[in-house]
Amino acid sequence: MFKEVIAELIAKKADVSKEQILKLIEVPPKPEFGDFSFPCFSLAGKLKKAPAEIAQELGKIKLPKEIKEIKVVGAYINFFVNKEILASSVVDEILKQKDNYGRNEYGKGKKVMVEYSSPNTNKPMHLGHLKNNSIGMSISNILEFSGYKVIKANLFSDRGAHICKVMYAYEKLSKQKEPRKQKPDHFVGDLYVLYAKKENEKMKEEILKMLQKWENKDKKTRALWEKMNKWVIKGLKETYKNFGSKFDVVFKESQFYKKAKDIIKEGLKKKVFFKNEDKAVVAKLDPLPDKIILRKDGTSLYITNDLALTRHKFDKFKLDESVWVTGSEQKLYFEQLFRIFFLLGFKWYNQCKHVPYGMVLLESGKMKSREGTVVDADDMIAEITELAKKEILQREKVNKNELGRRAIAIALAAIKFYLLKVDPDKDTLFNPHKAVSFEGYTGPYLQYAHARASNILKKAEKGKKQGKADYSLLKMPEELELISKLNEFSEIVKSSSNKLSPALIANYAYQLCQIFANFYEKCQVINADKERDARIALVKAFKQVLENSLKLLDIEPLERM
Repeated sequence: MFKEVIAELIAKKADVSKEQILKLIEVPPKPEFGDFSFPCFSLAGKLKKAPAEIAQELGKIKLPKEIKEIKVVGAYINFFVNKEILASSVVDEILKQKDNYGRNEYGKGKKVMVEYSSPNTNKPMHLGHLKNNSIGMSISNILEFSGYKVIKANLFSDRGAHICKVMYAYEKLSKQKEPRKQKPDHFVGDLYVLYAKKENEKMKEEILKMLQKWENKDKKTRALWEKMNKWVIKGLKETYKNFGSKFDVVFKESQFYKKAKDIIKEGLKKKVFFKNEDKAVVAKLDPLPDKIILRKDGTSLYITNDLALTRHKFDKFKLDESVWVTGSEQKLYFEQLFRIFFLLGFKWYNQCKHVPYGMVLLESGKMKSREGTVVDADDMIAEITELAKKEILQREKVNKNELGRRAIAIALAAIKFYLLKVDPDKDTLFNPHKAVSFEGYTGPYLQYAHARASNILKKAEKGKKQGKADYSLLKMPEELELISKLNEFSEIVKSSSNKLSPALIANYAYQLCQIFANFYEKCQVINADKERDARIALVKAFKQVLENSLKLLDIEPLERM
């Protein structure tokens, strides 16, 4: 509403389109800079004036009732809205739209595939995979909330030299031949560590021979491969279920590694690819480093699979965009992959996006699968669930079933928020005890704020009947700050969608909860006099926006902690 009013004012005065102005209106980083801000730099060319001069002229616009004040700072025009109208507009709109508040149609009519998780089938998932899953699920939620048709995809990397290593360890190094009581993906993961400890040059040669046998469909090799893959995938699916990861489509590398033959042939014909001295097929990607597409012995690599799979994605699903969530160490790989798409003439090359994420570090250092120093995802979920149980029991007695249900919800919130609150491409130093705390910059803190609001509203229901809210009574600074923050939600969602960054939602939700805590401390709600009905409505609005934020982060809002 207010952005529309501001855009119309500026568009009319500057003789530009309202749509152009709407795209440029910002929400200032601090309340003292106003509720909305417009930078005048983009008008300099059209109006043939300095941005600061334009700002001074536009700052003299006659104000409508929705805008209380304008302040010009350099090239920026800062707008302060009428708080009474803001309160009525924002709170009523939230209570009217409920779960739909903050939704937009930015991606309406567009179909996007988000590929995330993508584990190897030679070991269980670890804490780094949980970061991948958290980012992938949240991005999918945010894009869906922004009008996109989202297809959540997973790719099992189920073939290649890394898979042959566990097969070799199973056949030649291990006495145990069945998972027994052990979770099957953990059993196979132990074989991977066992191989790494024993590896030598002769074993490396054996691995390449085994890979060739696999690609030549040797029956014995394939039978062992199928058995071990089933073990790992069964274990991975259990982890996905516990963590809440969901997929609409699942690909397997073994289904696509041979389907890039015509692409390779075309690349050689166009001289995008060439054969080096060893007869390996290489992509010439200047100014990027060259990339091997096919080994000298004809066996496939990750990129061989991705060439075929990406074409399949766009052809079969008629995508408008394709997003990959992977570790930052693969930035160059995806630059090379997208460069190949461009050189080969695929029209959708610029519709491919990579969301890189930083490592998850422990206080003991970097996790390493080969050395067996990783933190298994299952173990981390279990450990934090136990910590959550202790936190709950310190506050109240809860029956066993309710304790288990509430503890897992808090544990998952702890993990997901801790991994999402920083920009995806930054490293995360993970501390389980800090993550599960009910206080501070954590997921459980957000759930606690939601539960507190629920408790206020339950108590209010038991008191006198709520009447019509008079928002003109909301004049306290704490009330006005909370209303202004609620008003930012829609813009935060749009920005998060554009930047593919759940961190923006996470930071917003935390700031919102801090402002609510300050409001709760300074403003009586249930025992208030004239302001009671308006404040109850404000608490309802807060609870709704926080709930919407949590769901975008794939975190369960709790009524009780």
